[in-house]
Amino acid sequence: MSEEEATDAPQGRKPDSSKFREGKFTYHQEVEVDIATITNLGDGLGRIDGWVVFVPGALPGEKVVARIWHNAANFSRGDLVRVIIPSASRVQPRCELFGECGGCQYQNMAYAEQLVWKRKQVAEVYERLGGLTVEVEPTHPSPKQYGYRSKITPHFMTPRRADFPIGFLAAGTSRRVVDVTKCPLATDAINAAYARSRKDIRANPGRFERGATLLFRDCQEGVVTDPRETVTEQVGRVKMKFLAGEFFQNNPSVLEDFVGHAIRLAKASGAKHLVDTYCGSGLFALSGAREFESVNGVEVSAEAARKAAENATLNGFLNCRFIAGSAESIFANVPVRGPETAVIVDPPRRGCDEPFLEQLHAFNPRRIVYISCAPDTQARDLKYLCSRGWKVISAKPFDLFPQTRHVECIAALEKA
Repeated sequence: MSEEEATDAPQGRKPDSSKFREGKFTYHQEVEVDIATITNLGDGLGRIDGWVVFVPGALPGEKVVARIWHNAANFSRGDLVRVIIPSASRVQPRCELFGECGGCQYQNMAYAEQLVWKRKQVAEVYERLGGLTVEVEPTHPSPKQYGYRSKITPHFMTPRRADFPIGFLAAGTSRRVVDVTKCPLATDAINAAYARSRKDIRANPGRFERGATLLFRDCQEGVVTDPRETVTEQVGRVKMKFLAGEFFQNNPSVLEDFVGHAIRLAKASGAKHLVDTYCGSGLFALSGAREFESVNGVEVSAEAARKAAENATLNGFLNCRFIAGSAESIFANVPVRGPETAVIVDPPRRGCDEPFLEQLHAFNPRRIVYISCAPDTQARDLKYLCSRGWKVISAKPFDLFPQTRHVECIAALEKA
């Protein structure tokens, strides 16, 4: 069972005893649990007489005491009270808010073991959701395990007292904000700018009628806080300009390796041309411009396609073309034949819809390189393509978010 399948788990704040559902355990009953694995949400999972118990902060191989606070139809949830037998991989979290702040799940696990579990989780979700038996490669590590984030977005609710919290959502909630004075995942420059902003906001709470989300992006221009400001990032030999508030991968220490792996997979197919779907401001397309005769980026957003074209000009690439395509005919204006191309697919977390996958299949590229921040929806889409005659020939996780449960994965497919 994955935690995302545990559909009747409560959302928001943990219930008090008056809202507790009678079941396997009583409210706040303390139980000993042997932890067998980690879920896709980063919680320890153990069983008592076959009954599943989720325990955040518990690691595989540990025996722990958990205090039950929720019963569901076929599982329970508990808080970690103490560790009886610790894992050899247990380490001291660097952040004193670990376990309270919802940003990190793995700070208590040695980094090498984080990489092992992220690989296991990708392989498991491929098999469970995709029906795919794939030899998943070892997870590519991040050169930086702390101080790597080049963007954070702390927030606060409507100020009602002098010391109102500014920070991130508490673990397991959708409303309560934990007061975070410094984030060890963020760059030093961001933490310095964040400290100044916290002081200014606290000194002038009357100007805020409601809560707000803040932006801190560390880029070539310094730390930018205006989401509408154009900023610059360098990835390998490619310079990228985009709006500070737009999506852009925020671990520069591993980004060149991440993008390079995708381009090498595309190039190794022998394709003459590259097509980058969901191309955004053009990162993958432009990173492949030196390796292919032509590059075509496709975007449903006309604004994003325009920005990508500007980035091509900025880098002096004459073989790049960016198309604002409709979702119904995404490949209609691509001027190259499918069998001569490699296609990069980098969708949002929800993955691709079936009409897109059918168009991709019909385009019949020499190779598909599918990049995903959500292995579950990636597995679903790979299953669909494999049912149309494709085969996964490579799958490699990348750790863009050390200390968290999140993992990116790059898979390659060819016709079986």
